Amino acid sequence: MEHEMLIRLVVFLGLFALFALVEAAAPRRALLQTRKQRWFTNWSIVVIDTLTLRALAFAMPLLAVGAAMDAQMQGFGLLHLIEVPMWLAVTLTILLFDFAIWAQHLITHKIPLLWRFHRVHHADRDIDVTTAIRFHPVEIAVSMVFKVGLVYLLGPPVMGIIVFEIILNGTAMFNHANIRLPLGVDAVLRRILVTPDMHRVHHSDLRQEHDSNYGFALSIWDRIFGTYIAQPGKGHDDMTIGLRWQDDKPSKLGWSLWLPFRKL
Repeated sequence: MEHEMLIRLVVFLGLFALFALVEAAAPRRALLQTRKQRWFTNWSIVVIDTLTLRALAFAMPLLAVGAAMDAQMQGFGLLHLIEVPMWLAVTLTILLFDFAIWAQHLITHKIPLLWRFHRVHHADRDIDVTTAIRFHPVEIAVSMVFKVGLVYLLGPPVMGIIVFEIILNGTAMFNHANIRLPLGVDAVLRRILVTPDMHRVHHSDLRQEHDSNYGFALSIWDRIFGTYIAQPGKGHDDMTIGLRWQDDKPSKLGWSLWLPFRKL
């Protein structure tokens, strides 16, 4: 699709700015650390992630959207075996890939090696819109390889992958945002989407709570598979965000990038 990267970038920056403004106007929790240091580190990580994907593109020329175009031309994937209208193919793509990302997220909590990298995301002592972009570059690379493999297995339409990536990025920023939704609005929204209050439970320092609510976009997978926790045991104001140890080191770029290789 022409201008696909530009469209995704504009949507990403627009939503980021929107959620950041809402956070400033109506924060859900008071921040423990200064925004300046945390945002520098989290934005630096996403820049490194982007460069990592660019480097990965040399070894694996087709990333998710490119792989979808290639699979479509080659006739690869299960969705090429059935004749369905475009709207249904796009809908199936969103559902299947959202479930796959949910399952991948769960696995990163269960396999010790993967958890070492994923805990960079969880080490953030505060949770706000920038936490949504705080992922170790190794985890980002592994996730892209997983998505590309899934693209060739399923053979989704290119439009489906583009829409899914936009939804994934947008909902991830939304449910990490430090925004206060009216309880009634939250209760209705979380029947379908993962809300900030729902996902905040996942960032609790308590193991039983951060091993729950794995969804990024749709909330149904956690309900279906019994990993849903409605509220944190200590309440949103008194819960502790992050890992079991707490200090200011996660706000430092070098420390965060080296976290997977540290003994804690």
